[in-house]
Amino acid sequence: MSRIEKQPVVIPEAVKVNIVDAENLLTVKGPKGELSLDLINNISVSLLEDGAVKVSSDGKTRFSKAAAGTFRSLIQNMVIGVTEGYVKELELIGVGYRAKSQGKTLNLTLGFSHPVNYEVPEGIEISTPSQTEISISGMDKQKVGQVAAELRAIRPPEPYKGKGVRYKGEQITLKETKKAV
Repeated sequence: MSRIEKQPVVIPEAVKVNIVDAENLLTVKGPKGELSLDLINNISVSLLEDGAVKVSSDGKTRFSKAAAGTFRSLIQNMVIGVTEGYVKELELIGVGYRAKSQGKTLNLTLGFSHPVNYEVPEGIEISTPSQTEISISGMDKQKVGQVAAELRAIRPPEPYKGKGVRYKGEQITLKETKKAV
Protein backbone atom coordinates (compact mmCIF):
# COMPACT_ATOMS: atom_id res chain seq x y z
CA MET A 1 0.00 0.00 0.00
CA SER A 2 1.24 3.45 -0.91
CA ARG A 3 2.15 5.79 1.94
CA ILE A 4 0.18 8.58 0.28
CA GLU A 5 -2.82 6.30 -0.14
CA LYS A 6 -3.04 5.62 3.61
CA GLN A 7 -3.78 9.26 4.48
CA PRO A 8 -7.40 10.36 4.06
CA VAL A 9 -8.21 13.63 2.28
CA VAL A 10 -9.73 16.08 4.78
CA ILE A 11 -12.72 17.92 3.32
CA PRO A 12 -13.45 21.48 4.63
CA GLU A 13 -17.02 22.44 5.54
CA ALA A 14 -17.48 24.68 2.48
CA VAL A 15 -16.72 21.79 0.10
CA LYS A 16 -19.13 19.07 -1.03
CA VAL A 17 -17.89 15.78 -2.48
CA ASN A 18 -20.17 13.52 -4.54
CA ILE A 19 -19.25 10.03 -5.76
CA VAL A 20 -21.31 8.43 -8.55
CA ASP A 21 -20.38 4.72 -8.60
CA ALA A 22 -22.29 3.89 -11.80
CA GLU A 23 -20.26 6.37 -13.86
CA ASN A 24 -17.00 6.13 -11.82
CA LEU A 25 -17.13 9.91 -11.36
CA LEU A 26 -16.11 12.06 -8.40
CA THR A 27 -17.17 15.71 -8.23
CA VAL A 28 -15.86 18.33 -5.81
CA LYS A 29 -17.88 21.53 -5.39
CA GLY A 30 -16.63 24.56 -3.48
CA PRO A 31 -16.74 28.34 -3.32
CA LYS A 32 -14.60 28.82 -6.47
CA GLY A 33 -16.45 26.28 -8.64
CA GLU A 34 -16.77 22.60 -9.42
CA LEU A 35 -14.22 20.02 -10.62
CA SER A 36 -14.78 16.41 -11.64
CA LEU A 37 -12.51 13.38 -11.93
CA ASP A 38 -13.01 10.09 -13.79
CA LEU A 39 -12.05 7.17 -11.55
CA ILE A 40 -10.61 3.84 -12.70
CA ASN A 41 -11.79 0.35 -11.79
CA ASN A 42 -8.66 -0.65 -9.83
CA ILE A 43 -9.32 1.78 -6.98
CA SER A 44 -12.26 2.55 -4.72
CA VAL A 45 -13.12 5.91 -3.17
CA SER A 46 -15.34 6.21 -0.11
CA LEU A 47 -16.63 9.03 2.09
CA LEU A 48 -15.91 8.70 5.82
CA GLU A 49 -18.21 9.93 8.60
CA ASP A 50 -15.71 12.53 9.85
CA GLY A 51 -15.80 14.47 6.57
CA ALA A 52 -12.88 12.85 4.79
CA VAL A 53 -12.34 10.87 1.60
CA LYS A 54 -10.51 7.52 1.70
CA VAL A 55 -8.85 6.07 -1.41
CA SER A 56 -7.93 2.38 -1.50
CA SER A 57 -6.60 0.00 -4.13
CA ASP A 58 -7.62 -3.56 -4.88
CA GLY A 59 -4.02 -4.47 -3.96
CA LYS A 60 -3.55 -7.04 -6.71
CA THR A 61 -1.13 -5.20 -8.97
CA ARG A 62 1.63 -2.62 -8.64
CA PHE A 63 -0.34 -0.35 -10.97
CA SER A 64 -3.38 -0.27 -8.68
CA LYS A 65 -1.21 0.59 -5.67
CA ALA A 66 0.49 3.43 -7.55
CA ALA A 67 -2.80 4.65 -9.01
CA ALA A 68 -4.39 4.86 -5.55
CA GLY A 69 -1.68 7.28 -4.38
CA THR A 70 -1.99 9.29 -7.57
CA PHE A 71 -5.77 9.60 -7.29
CA ARG A 72 -5.51 10.57 -3.62
CA SER A 73 -3.17 13.43 -4.65
CA LEU A 74 -5.51 14.45 -7.49
CA ILE A 75 -8.47 14.61 -5.07
CA GLN A 76 -6.39 16.67 -2.62
CA ASN A 77 -5.45 19.09 -5.45
CA MET A 78 -9.13 19.40 -6.41
CA VAL A 79 -10.11 20.28 -2.82
CA ILE A 80 -7.39 22.94 -2.61
CA GLY A 81 -8.37 24.25 -6.06
CA VAL A 82 -12.06 24.80 -5.25
CA THR A 83 -11.25 26.48 -1.92
CA GLU A 84 -8.06 28.53 -2.50
CA GLY A 85 -7.12 28.11 -6.18
CA TYR A 86 -3.67 27.98 -7.75
CA VAL A 87 -1.40 30.80 -8.97
CA LYS A 88 1.72 30.70 -11.16
CA GLU A 89 3.74 33.82 -11.84
CA LEU A 90 5.98 34.48 -14.82
CA GLU A 91 8.42 37.31 -15.45
CA LEU A 92 9.72 38.71 -18.73
CA ILE A 93 13.43 39.45 -18.87
CA GLY A 94 14.70 41.44 -21.87
CA VAL A 95 14.74 44.90 -23.38
CA GLY A 96 11.33 45.72 -24.87
CA TYR A 97 9.64 42.54 -23.59
CA ARG A 98 6.10 43.41 -22.53
CA ALA A 99 2.81 41.70 -21.70
CA LYS A 100 -0.69 43.18 -21.76
CA SER A 101 -3.92 41.42 -20.85
CA GLN A 102 -6.91 42.34 -23.04
CA GLY A 103 -10.02 40.38 -22.02
CA LYS A 104 -9.54 36.74 -23.03
CA THR A 105 -6.34 37.51 -24.98
CA LEU A 106 -2.81 38.03 -23.71
CA ASN A 107 -0.71 40.26 -25.99
CA LEU A 108 3.04 39.53 -25.74
CA THR A 109 5.89 41.52 -27.26
CA LEU A 110 8.92 39.24 -26.99
CA GLY A 111 11.42 40.49 -29.55
CA PHE A 112 9.83 38.79 -32.55
CA SER A 113 8.95 40.75 -35.69
CA HIS A 114 5.27 40.54 -34.65
CA PRO A 115 3.37 40.55 -31.35
CA VAL A 116 2.16 37.17 -30.06
CA ASN A 117 -1.52 36.89 -29.10
CA TYR A 118 -2.30 34.04 -26.69
CA GLU A 119 -5.93 32.98 -26.27
CA VAL A 120 -6.67 32.27 -22.60
CA PRO A 121 -8.43 28.90 -22.07
CA GLU A 122 -11.69 28.55 -20.18
CA GLY A 123 -11.32 28.48 -16.38
CA ILE A 124 -8.03 30.41 -16.35
CA GLU A 125 -7.55 34.07 -15.45
CA ILE A 126 -4.47 35.98 -16.54
CA SER A 127 -3.52 39.36 -15.11
CA THR A 128 -0.52 41.60 -15.71
CA PRO A 129 0.41 43.51 -12.53
CA SER A 130 3.18 45.24 -14.48
CA GLN A 131 4.42 45.11 -18.08
CA THR A 132 7.01 42.46 -17.24
CA GLU A 133 4.95 40.24 -14.92
CA ILE A 134 2.22 37.72 -15.72
CA SER A 135 0.01 36.12 -13.06
CA ILE A 136 -1.94 32.98 -14.03
CA SER A 137 -4.68 31.78 -11.68
CA GLY A 138 -7.37 29.12 -11.70
CA MET A 139 -8.82 26.25 -9.72
CA ASP A 140 -7.42 23.39 -11.84
CA LYS A 141 -3.74 22.85 -10.96
CA GLN A 142 -2.99 21.01 -14.21
CA LYS A 143 -4.49 23.75 -16.41
CA VAL A 144 -2.66 26.55 -14.58
CA GLY A 145 0.65 24.73 -14.95
CA GLN A 146 -0.01 23.92 -18.61
CA VAL A 147 -0.80 27.55 -19.50
CA ALA A 148 2.34 28.71 -17.66
CA ALA A 149 4.44 26.14 -19.56
CA GLU A 150 2.92 27.18 -22.92
CA LEU A 151 3.67 30.86 -22.26
CA ARG A 152 7.24 30.04 -21.19
CA ALA A 153 7.72 27.92 -24.33
CA ILE A 154 7.00 30.93 -26.59
CA ARG A 155 10.39 32.44 -25.64
CA PRO A 156 12.28 30.26 -23.13
CA PRO A 157 15.24 31.83 -21.34
CA GLU A 158 18.34 31.69 -23.50
CA PRO A 159 21.59 30.47 -21.87
CA TYR A 160 23.92 33.42 -22.66
CA LYS A 161 22.07 36.53 -21.47
CA GLY A 162 19.08 34.94 -19.72
CA LYS A 163 16.52 36.83 -21.83
CA GLY A 164 13.07 35.29 -22.18
CA VAL A 165 10.03 34.21 -20.20
CA ARG A 166 10.77 32.47 -16.91
CA TYR A 167 8.95 31.42 -13.78
CA LYS A 168 9.20 33.90 -10.92
CA GLY A 169 12.26 32.98 -8.88
CA GLU A 170 13.64 30.54 -11.47
CA GLN A 171 17.44 30.42 -11.56
CA ILE A 172 19.02 30.26 -15.02
CA THR A 173 22.62 29.04 -15.29
CA LEU A 174 24.36 31.30 -17.78
CA LYS A 175 27.07 30.00 -20.11
CA GLU A 176 30.30 31.82 -20.83
CA THR A 177 30.74 33.29 -24.27
CA LYS A 178 33.55 32.13 -26.54
CA LYS A 179 36.84 33.90 -25.93
CA ALA A 180 39.16 35.11 -28.69
CA VAL A 181 42.37 33.06 -28.82
